Amino acid sequence: MPPRLNVHNFPRPPLLEKTPRHLQIKWNNQLIAETKDAYWALETTHPPTYYLPPDSILLPLTRSSHKSFCEWKGAATYWSISNPGNESEVVKNRIWSYEKPTKDFESIKDYLSFYAGPWDCYVDGEKVEPQPGDFYGGWVTSDIEGPIKGGPGTWGW
Repeated sequence: MPPRLNVHNFPRPPLLEKTPRHLQIKWNNQLIAETKDAYWALETTHPPTYYLPPDSILLPLTRSSHKSFCEWKGAATYWSISNPGNESEVVKNRIWSYEKPTKDFESIKDYLSFYAGPWDCYVDGEKVEPQPGDFYGGWVTSDIEGPIKGGPGTWGW
């Protein structure tokens, strides 16, 4: 079992580093992304946010008009994806990337991050839980401990 990771020991600004963890994303039991060549961002009070290389995504993505801005990483681009089991079902704005990230995050240029749903996300074979709330995209695994930002009453942390 990996060592325990307390989210209150993660730095602010966030730390970006390569992770050898095996990441998989499955939708309707169909593999849609897989890699052992990702980055994770570790930020105080947040579970890790994973960034997958573009060539690990097994379905086509379509750019969305939605945008957001991260004070650390810069302007985010959002993507849409069609359900492999039902092509008429399109999920929008649950995948994002940074096309022109800030200097400290240049390594994740064009890498993609997925919210933990509607698909199932796995880290080393363990199904993750989404970070509380619907704003942040962290993945919670059994090795994560400490109160996590995102739920009611945590906005000002």
